[in-house]
Amino acid sequence: MTTAGTKSFRIHVDLGVSAEHKRLLRERTEGHELVFPQTPISSVLVKAERDPQFANVDIAFGQADTESIAEAPRLKWIHVSSSGITRYDNPDFRALMARRGIPVTNSASVYNEACATHTLSFILAQARCLPHALGSNAANGSEEWQKLRGACVPLRGQSVLILGYGAIGKRLAEMLAPFDMDVIAYRREARGDEGVPVVTNDRLAEVLGRTDHVVDILPESASTRHFFDAGRFSQIKQGAAFYNIGRGATVNQEALVDALRSRRLGAAWLDVTEPEPLPDDHPLRHEPNCFITPHIAGGHVDETGTLVRHFLANFDRFVRGEPLADRVM
Repeated sequence: MTTAGTKSFRIHVDLGVSAEHKRLLRERTEGHELVFPQTPISSVLVKAERDPQFANVDIAFGQADTESIAEAPRLKWIHVSSSGITRYDNPDFRALMARRGIPVTNSASVYNEACATHTLSFILAQARCLPHALGSNAANGSEEWQKLRGACVPLRGQSVLILGYGAIGKRLAEMLAPFDMDVIAYRREARGDEGVPVVTNDRLAEVLGRTDHVVDILPESASTRHFFDAGRFSQIKQGAAFYNIGRGATVNQEALVDALRSRRLGAAWLDVTEPEPLPDDHPLRHEPNCFITPHIAGGHVDETGTLVRHFLANFDRFVRGEPLADRVM
């Protein structure tokens, strides 16, 4: 709500929101103008259509088109409606935002709990051999029954390497703490506030070679595309489990198939692939130790409502001139 002396802002919202969420947006931005495109985006992975109204907005909430951003002279803040910022994460765009003094925030705080829970579910299912156990009707005492029981591994004392240590990685580390596991983070540069040991590129191969669970939460960018290729998979500990809840493009999927077939990897658990969804005849669909969920890790009850409330909380900070949450640029 505007107060005396507070400027009125035009806010572009390209999310597909319900009437209830539109009401919430209007109530919490009273005194400001909301602008909705004729065609809202259907998915955060879909490029937004150009909207002529965007040329005269002050704030963008959603997945704003990068060309439209460059041509919008009034723009003062961009709030991305996803944790990933792939379409914006490049040197030219970062330089443009720095030059124009436009802060960019994302919605990492919206998705960290759900994504970390999804990953923990994967790790627990792997440790307890759940996919195979759920498909078995083995009789107590039989050879198959003994094999299943003997394949289950306690998590205590096992190691986890989390690559891409942002909001999701930190929350996952918190969730893993009660299991008394050895949790390690990978970052290009340590910041000192991680709360767990950090490795950088110079020690990555060594740590991969002794880690039981490798968790890929890397964002997609030029430097991370096919980060996990044949060479990287060859460095991983024999029989380790690999998890990807970041972006499908960070993995060379042919190399992943080879790593599974050669038994370099004991299993792969994927919430993201390239493309999405994978075709029914893709080799990963037929690997017995590859388990795929259809990019639902961040999903939760009233997800859009959580996104809207997160934006509104940040909008209040913006109006008051306070530091913004989840700032990425």
